[in-house]
Amino acid sequence: MTRIPFYPSIEPYRSGRLKVDILHELYWEESGSPTGLPVVFLHGGPGAGASPAHRRFFDPKRYRIVIFDQRGAGRSTPLGETLDNDTPHLVADIEKLRTHLAIESWFVFGGSWGSTLALAYAKAHPARVRGLMLRGIFLMQPSEIDWFLYGMRTVFPEAWDRFARFVPEAERGDLLTAYARRLNDPDPAIRVPAARSWSVYEGSCSTLMPNPEVLSTSGEERHAVGLARIEAHFFINSLFEPHDALLRDLQAIRHIPAVIVQGRYDMVCPIVSADALHKAWPEAEYIVVPDAGHSALEPGIRSALIDATNRFADDAYGALRRLAR
Repeated sequence: MTRIPFYPSIEPYRSGRLKVDILHELYWEESGSPTGLPVVFLHGGPGAGASPAHRRFFDPKRYRIVIFDQRGAGRSTPLGETLDNDTPHLVADIEKLRTHLAIESWFVFGGSWGSTLALAYAKAHPARVRGLMLRGIFLMQPSEIDWFLYGMRTVFPEAWDRFARFVPEAERGDLLTAYARRLNDPDPAIRVPAARSWSVYEGSCSTLMPNPEVLSTSGEERHAVGLARIEAHFFINSLFEPHDALLRDLQAIRHIPAVIVQGRYDMVCPIVSADALHKAWPEAEYIVVPDAGHSALEPGIRSALIDATNRFADDAYGALRRLAR
């Protein structure tokens, strides 16, 4: 299979900060073409934040690329803040950003937790979504969280041992509570090492083959603190009711063009969730990458995603040309 390379590195032509409430302020940026097809990139985690590499999934000559860091993540402030941080707030933030940027409708690109948020946003605001590009499906179900905390040791026992051994043996029967206690400790000497342990565990299990770039990012303090604190917070407090809520009532978005890209050997968000979504939404195109894990940086995942963004652009520009005749 021919691999599609990343588009060249680019810098934003505009960036800013959007105050969404009395506490939270979001970092946002735009790159590519100011007159291109608007697309919003929803990063994973929750809490992981966006990176310059995320601009490179889109043709900069054809897309107006909007990237932002969700509440408590990356360059948004306060870092790692869990107060007023849940799915409804994040969905509302996306709408506030769209309105702030005067965008009528846009493509929505989301991977991992970003796929969760993309589905929730599309169901809440279907008229604002021109297309969905989803990767590494996560539906925020208890079984997925239990797999993350305990199931991944069946494939990555070394990484899980390091993750579990970070807390005393007596607390390992409830790793989520044990980590949450430390991640919310006011002392950085306790909070930051716990965040790094959580983040490196996830990074170690995210690729089919070891990837030094992913592991390096996982250990960075800002990335680790945002990811671990907010991820643990969501795992404890933000389960959907009912738990399969994202798979229900899809009628409002079935007309939206959608592509689901899933690594066959995704250990962080196992393929069973993507399979369930496709069964509930058979109109969505479903691409299983046979030689990939979870990370969007996996060559096969990257290639499938860029192919999808190219095809969305081809269709959109083709429609515009037909209208102009």
